[in-house]
Order: sequence, then C-alpha cells, then structure tokens
Amino acid sequence: MPKITETIKSEMKSAMKAGDKKRLGVIRLILAAIKQREVDERIELDDEQVIIVLDKMLKQRRESIRQYRDAGRDDLAEVEEAEIVVIKEFLPESLTDAEIDSMIESAVSDTDAASIRDMGKVMAVLKPKMQGRADMSLVSAKIKQKLAG
Repeated sequence: MPKITETIKSEMKSAMKAGDKKRLGVIRLILAAIKQREVDERIELDDEQVIIVLDKMLKQRRESIRQYRDAGRDDLAEVEEAEIVVIKEFLPESLTDAEIDSMIESAVSDTDAASIRDMGKVMAVLKPKMQGRADMSLVSAKIKQKLAG
C-alpha cells in the first residue's frame, strides 16, 4: 500500500487535471504542513506521523468553525467544513461510537483507572490507537464522564 503522502500527491495531480481549485488548495495546504514538519525536524514522516499532522489540521479547523459560528460568520465556517471533508479523505476510517466506547472501556480496565486523576493514563493508552480516527476532544469528554460516574 502506498504511503499516505504518495496518495495525497496523486490526488493533487488529479485535482489539477480536473481543475478543482478548492480541493487543490486544501491538498497543497496538507502537503505544506507535512513538508514543514519534515524540514523542522529533519526527518521523513511515516504514515503514523502524517496522520498526526492531518489530525492537528482537523482540530484547527474544528476550532475555527466554532469561532466563526460564534461570530456569525457562517460563510467562513462553511469553507473550513469543506476543508475538513478533503482532509478526512486521507485519514483512516473513523471509529464508530460503539468502537470508541469499547476501547475506552478496555483502556479503563487495563490501566485500573478509578477516578478523574487517572485520565492521563487512559488517554496515553488510547491516543496512539485513535489518532486520526476519532475526535480526541470527544473521546476525552467520554472518558471524563466514565471516570466521574
């Protein structure tokens, strides 16, 4: 299976041929973010690290959408939502709520987490497994709810 970066570059060529300027712009942003991290750290990112970059981009866009909606700028929020759709294409398939709940359940029992103070342990177990496949802020809220109750 080709690396995610190769898939992204291939999709960039397809977007160029199709004349899809919006999609092309988002793909170029993705490649620039990957390249920036590679240059900063003097490494070539593997698929796992690329997923972390993409996940960070999603998180930034979700935050922007929230801020734009609060400010009544639905037009800008829609642009961010369109970017999220393109970014998600390159991430592994999202986990279902049932899968997330099951993974939280097993992580809580594996770490013997009993209270909210053990949340760090649970997140440490779950984050590598869920990176790019779930909104970690929602996962965090579910863990808090489980440990508080």
